[in-house]
Amino acid sequence: MRGNDHQQADMYSYLSPEERVRANHPLRALRTLADAALKNMSARFDTMYAKTGRPSIPPEKLLRAQLIQMLYSVRSERLLMEEIDYSVLFRWFVGMNLDEPVWDVTVFTKNRNRLLEGDVAREFLMEVIAQAQAQGLTSDEHFTVDGTLIEAWASLKSFQRRDQPNPPPPDDPGNPTVNFHGESRRNDTHESTTDADALLARKGSGKEAKLSYNGNLLTENRHGLIMNTEVFQANGTAERHAALIMLEQLPGTRRVTVGADKGYDTYDFVSECRQINVTPHVAQNVNRNGGSAIDGRTTQHGGYAVSQRKRKRIEECFGWLKTIALMRKVRHRGIEKVGWLFTFAAAAYNLVRLRNLLARPVGAV
Repeated sequence: MRGNDHQQADMYSYLSPEERVRANHPLRALRTLADAALKNMSARFDTMYAKTGRPSIPPEKLLRAQLIQMLYSVRSERLLMEEIDYSVLFRWFVGMNLDEPVWDVTVFTKNRNRLLEGDVAREFLMEVIAQAQAQGLTSDEHFTVDGTLIEAWASLKSFQRRDQPNPPPPDDPGNPTVNFHGESRRNDTHESTTDADALLARKGSGKEAKLSYNGNLLTENRHGLIMNTEVFQANGTAERHAALIMLEQLPGTRRVTVGADKGYDTYDFVSECRQINVTPHVAQNVNRNGGSAIDGRTTQHGGYAVSQRKRKRIEECFGWLKTIALMRKVRHRGIEKVGWLFTFAAAAYNLVRLRNLLARPVGAV
């Protein structure tokens, strides 16, 4: 018999969000790992808030909501608030009751921006890495570096000359007509009027140039977990500069190896790596003028081939960050905010990877 389309809501509900989320849901393991990291950051949060006044949104809930946005590819903060309002699963993950009102999007954004000042994203990443290290899932000897372009939230129409005196009013303020034909646009003469930190860059010859940032990762070679991040302006040399900074921040004094692609095969980068006790397992660029900076002293060892094979795992990180965490084109402006989000997205990737690694059967490779 066909049931009636009865849409009258029940007056009372006696189920909590905890009861509505099944025991084997993938988010449960992520919530456990995230809560462990946030618990260790509690003292840090105390120093960021005043002792008196009206209570704000708890920073733990702000960060869990940010995780939801990246894990489920929610394209905007306004849509995120709407999804949390409707979804029992999201409410449970954030830590909200079913009858608790969701935050206004502007309140959420202003409270989230407070976390930018404390570099909370990097500390959260370090706490997640510490959990992986405690489980013996990371390597402390073999690493990989690489960089990618992150498209900025700025139109090419905003890339205008710095010395342009009082431009005429646009024909359409919302979408003005701009003719760049015959004009040479360069970063040293032009600047974006909407995001001054973004620079015009392209990944390779034949590719179109876009206003971008340079996002860089340092991963370990055992399971491909992200160990560090850096976001610089896309000035052409940012990848090698960021790699050296991240390598210098590695703890300990023992010699380590770093794998990288042909773009890092320069005499300056190889020389500086060796000065900081790092063996550069960089892919040889045989077509480079002057020859490759990597010679037989490095390539003759079996570890060089292993590093070249392992370094492809870093592309999996970039793929996840760009497609799932929506880092292909950021929706925030300014290098500080972009760097914060990129680092927090790296922590979200590590949480997903760590959950999968811990769920493997004992003895699995």
